[in-house]
Amino acid sequence: MKRELFRLVAGQVCLHACMTGMRMASPLMALREGHSEAAVGLLLAMFALTQVFLALPAGRFVDRHGMKPTLRIGITMAFSGALLAVIWPMYPVLCVSALLTGGATGAVIIALQRHVGRMAVDTVALRSAFSWLSVGPAASNFVGPLLAGLLIDHAGFRAAFATMAVLPLLTWLWIRALDERPSQATPTAQGPQRAWDLLRDPPLRRLLLVNWFLSSCWDVHTFMVPILGHERGISASAIGMVLGTFALAATLIRFSLPMVAGRFKEWQIITAAMLMTGLLLALYPFTATAWMMGLCSGLLGLSLGSVQPMVMSTLHQITPEPRQGEALGLRMMTINASSVLMPMVFGATSGLIGVAGVFWCLAAAVSSGARVAWRLRADKNHG
Repeated sequence: MKRELFRLVAGQVCLHACMTGMRMASPLMALREGHSEAAVGLLLAMFALTQVFLALPAGRFVDRHGMKPTLRIGITMAFSGALLAVIWPMYPVLCVSALLTGGATGAVIIALQRHVGRMAVDTVALRSAFSWLSVGPAASNFVGPLLAGLLIDHAGFRAAFATMAVLPLLTWLWIRALDERPSQATPTAQGPQRAWDLLRDPPLRRLLLVNWFLSSCWDVHTFMVPILGHERGISASAIGMVLGTFALAATLIRFSLPMVAGRFKEWQIITAAMLMTGLLLALYPFTATAWMMGLCSGLLGLSLGSVQPMVMSTLHQITPEPRQGEALGLRMMTINASSVLMPMVFGATSGLIGVAGVFWCLAAAVSSGARVAWRLRADKNHG
């Protein structure tokens, strides 16, 4: 299982790094060609937009056809998107590239998450496996932009886009030898099912609500910390340090989670993370220096970074196995829709109640949501 998990993580890093590298290089090229900040914002939104609309169809597809066909389609999409940018490096084509690479990444991640859920032999192994898998996006968020930036400076944009096109092919090399995990569920004769039928299940509704609360906290930190730092008169490099501390802490906690997977249950970690997140968000507006903000940011990274593997483990335990891909797609759709909409809501709200007010309102919301996380302990097939 360890070797198989390593291949999955390596493949995920390659594909996700393609998307993160494109997400860094494409806006930079658009700016150098004289496009406005609004145009760049639209370009960045394209990377998440396809994941909103393709997540559910991708989840259904992987449930019906398995991991390998989904990977072939996703890898082809990502390769084609990056290759288009190599051939026609212009703004409209970059938008198409963003749609293709973003959608491909979402579809492949759903397939890999579903496969990992079927690898585990018990709940402890499930928590550990998803903890290791969650390291992949954190690593690729570093590798992709760094690789793209170095290539842009030393070889130009076309070379950077061409390298991004190669990365999805490496994903296939890592994963092609893996075997599809058969379903252990007994097939039942059922009529047509809709994804929204899954929401009739109270445990899944609770889990998606908790996931939305915590995803919103991640978004508000990324969006509002630069604004808060600007109000405090903190330099751009110091603000970057604060955000970097958050990302580093979120990565480190995911490396340590497999070691504590057998000691705590999912609902315990999620509930503790929500309470800690609420406290830290409430304290954030009182941080007056970059060092204080960095400390708060690091602790918040530890808190929020611990959640996603536990959410994924819980989702696989409370969802019918034949529909796990669909449930994963539903989760991805909600968090990407949140990432598109919530920054606009935060921006408008901060103009009315101030930056501190946004932090305090979200702190109250996520703290109250801890009661929902606590109720996960009694959900069926869980624990």
